[in-house]
Amino acid sequence: MTADEQLAVQRSTLRKIRNRCVIPLLIAFVISYLDRVNVGFAALTANADLGLTATQYGWGAGLLFLAYSFFELPSNLALERFGARRWMARIMISWGLIGCSMALVQGPLSFYLLRFLLGAAEAGLFPGVILYLTYWLPRQHRARYLSLFALGIPLSSVIGAPISGAIMQWMDGVLGVKGWQWLYVLESMPAVLLGIAVLVLLADRPSGARWLTDAERAWLTAEFAKEVSAPAETRHGFSLSMLRDSRVLVLAAVFFLTAVPSYGLSLWLPQIVKSFGVSHLATGFLTAAPFVCGCIAMLYWGRRSDARRERVWHAIGPAMLAGVCLVVGAMLTSAPLQLLAICLAGAGIYALKGPFLTLVSEAFADTRAAVGIALVTTLGNLSGFVAPYMVGLIIDATDSHRLAVAALGVQSAIGAAVLFSWKGRKARTVHAKGIKAETLRLREERTP
Repeated sequence: MTADEQLAVQRSTLRKIRNRCVIPLLIAFVISYLDRVNVGFAALTANADLGLTATQYGWGAGLLFLAYSFFELPSNLALERFGARRWMARIMISWGLIGCSMALVQGPLSFYLLRFLLGAAEAGLFPGVILYLTYWLPRQHRARYLSLFALGIPLSSVIGAPISGAIMQWMDGVLGVKGWQWLYVLESMPAVLLGIAVLVLLADRPSGARWLTDAERAWLTAEFAKEVSAPAETRHGFSLSMLRDSRVLVLAAVFFLTAVPSYGLSLWLPQIVKSFGVSHLATGFLTAAPFVCGCIAMLYWGRRSDARRERVWHAIGPAMLAGVCLVVGAMLTSAPLQLLAICLAGAGIYALKGPFLTLVSEAFADTRAAVGIALVTTLGNLSGFVAPYMVGLIIDATDSHRLAVAALGVQSAIGAAVLFSWKGRKARTVHAKGIKAETLRLREERTP
């Protein structure tokens, strides 16, 4: 096969994987995040209807992520056992049905219960997709496609914020149903339909994909064979020792700290923007602005990371940008300038995700990948519980969102600092390997 023919096979293979795997899962992730963040728009009127304080709302909003984290590892192990196609379809269908039932909430207790059940139903989607894409994408091409998948996080708000604002404004009272109830039903039903589509369209592994040609399958096999594997692990599956693994602890800490501003803004930004004195519809469009910036930054930065074949600094820089912008934005008195600072922070929050998720996917040997990735995301996703509850407590205590926004920024900056330690760990590891290799070489020279 000539170089031009090989390049053509590479491009056609990656294009098919993008269209057949990444984009359907991107759509699933958009719908998943709609179910997570529409509670922020529903809160514009539902909190008063249900008698929820800011702290109660923050607690309930965060319960989804507590359940999600608790059930994440078992769900990821089940995905390996039952196959990605079946398990991800199960996840989508169950969360869609529970999401619709959020319209039946009557007060704080039912709000807490259904948010917890929704998190349990969604558990495993994110680490499951990260693991699933490692079966299809060689490392050197991975960051841009993981960025494309993670694009669902800000894209859900870009799409969902204006739609949610419109539903809240125009559907309120239709058929005697309140706007926030319509919001839950209309934005959850697509998950059920998509779950059925995933069951039909996805393949578990490249070997079972009828839409790949023999040449394309052979190219994938050759690319995976060329990759330098991580050091062999002596055990398979979960063990308590992995909770002491420095890779898990450092990467989970970074995931947690850099995700706090993401979840905090997703769940509270509609109420922050509404405090500017605008309508529900205007709140929807203005809330989308930071996430538009995040989408653009995410796509560009993921490609740049792949082109430079560098991950750590491509995550540290955006995390620090987000932290500085949120702290500065909290100090500003002008609403337009506050929104501009949040837009710049949004670019940083989401630009880091492609390089960082690639770093996570490369950190563990194949035999421990499912457990390692799930543990990192399980511990990291606890930020989804902490962030909204923390913001609610601060707002109740200060009657202002400024200190809460600053707190989100500080945690992003700390996440950048922790990730810097990973850079040092990597350098020490490379140095140690070099010393070991040199020692072996000298021993061989001395052996007669």
